[in-house]
Amino acid sequence: QVQLVESGGGLVQVGGSLRLSCAVSGGTVSMFPMGWFRQAPGKERELVAKSIWSGGPTSYADSVKGRFTFSRDNAKNTVYLQMNSLKPEDTAVYYCNARVRSTDYWGQGTQVTVSS
Repeated sequence: QVQLVESGGGLVQVGGSLRLSCAVSGGTVSMFPMGWFRQAPGKERELVAKSIWSGGPTSYADSVKGRFTFSRDNAKNTVYLQMNSLKPEDTAVYYCNARVRSTDYWGQGTQVTVSS
């Protein structure tokens, strides 16, 4: 059973930075597609960044391009989302996702709040 545990969320001012982590157990991060999603109050969950395979290209939502960076650390079996130049509209619960043999696994989410 694949399990994902996010951490690193918090309260930050506009223009600040945060790095989210997603520790994976029960699977190897280098072996399957992984991504970050977010859900703001009253809105649907949306894709933020997606990486199909380790070392391959990463796709980003237009709203975060140039500000957010997805990365994998295969040795630590962890993926990250570096978030820079944060805006109030980035406020949301952020979820880590792994797709393993057509099954989606999710973490519990971590709250990111950007104050103006």
